[in-house]
Amino acid sequence: MNIHIFEMPLDFGASRRGADMGPSAIRLAGIKERLESLGHSTKRYFSPMQIAPQEYTEIGNPKAKYLTPIVTANTQLACEVESALNLGDFPLILGGDHSIALGSLAGFSAACKKKNITPGVLYVDAHGDFNTDVTSPSGNIHGECMSASCGYGLPELTNLYFEGRKIDPKNVCYVGLRSVDHGEKVLMKEAGVTAFTMSDIDRIGFCEVVRQVIRFFKKRVDCVHVSFDMDCLDPMFAPGTGYQLPAGMTNREALLLMEEMSDSGLVKSAEIVEVNPVLDVHNETAALAVELVARLLGEKIF
Repeated sequence: MNIHIFEMPLDFGASRRGADMGPSAIRLAGIKERLESLGHSTKRYFSPMQIAPQEYTEIGNPKAKYLTPIVTANTQLACEVESALNLGDFPLILGGDHSIALGSLAGFSAACKKKNITPGVLYVDAHGDFNTDVTSPSGNIHGECMSASCGYGLPELTNLYFEGRKIDPKNVCYVGLRSVDHGEKVLMKEAGVTAFTMSDIDRIGFCEVVRQVIRFFKKRVDCVHVSFDMDCLDPMFAPGTGYQLPAGMTNREALLLMEEMSDSGLVKSAEIVEVNPVLDVHNETAALAVELVARLLGEKIF
């Protein structure tokens, strides 16, 4: 498989700095070499993002901080993601904070529209990222990216790259939720997303959750974008993230989910976000990110 790796060193969407160094950490953890060892070819490896550093940029709207540069960076990313998919290749995006999902999903959706196929999203995250400028308690756009991709929120976000929603929320499946704001919870239920929380995982078991996720996508969509936020994992396994919440997924659970999604044959693009080397220990979170991507792209233990 030809893989296009796009580094998005963006941390405009979050409160804690450091996620802009995430792509470098994943690169240093050997992502390119690992994928090539699996027989894949790295067709392109670069950053499409061309914006000024955060220190030289105005915050702007306090309910959607750094809106202008985030829209600019994600429009650049969307163009590259769509181009890779139009070639029949696999775009892999390295974050950066989760606001880069705006560009990933816009490009993914645009390519699916051209082929007249139905896209779905597996969103592996501790958070819903389904706030809008009205409900957001922080104004951080990484908490508004999924809602905007589903057509809710500011027009600058909902109409990014092309006008209208990018993903039908009924084709979105969350795994690993454990911190959802009241306003976004109401909107998520209204929109009709499917969600498996950490309580669901405890209640029915992770293997059953994975089976239901696979059934969900096979029944509803033609292809899937995987958006993986490292803070879905318990800090014991991934200390290098901006939002360290206890009682998260284990590394074994996350690896199994990636392996099963690979076996589904539906995954056509992916991103891995919120690796923050400033908070990491011996780059172990970035190393785990490499392991997760490898499983998603076909690696087996035996």
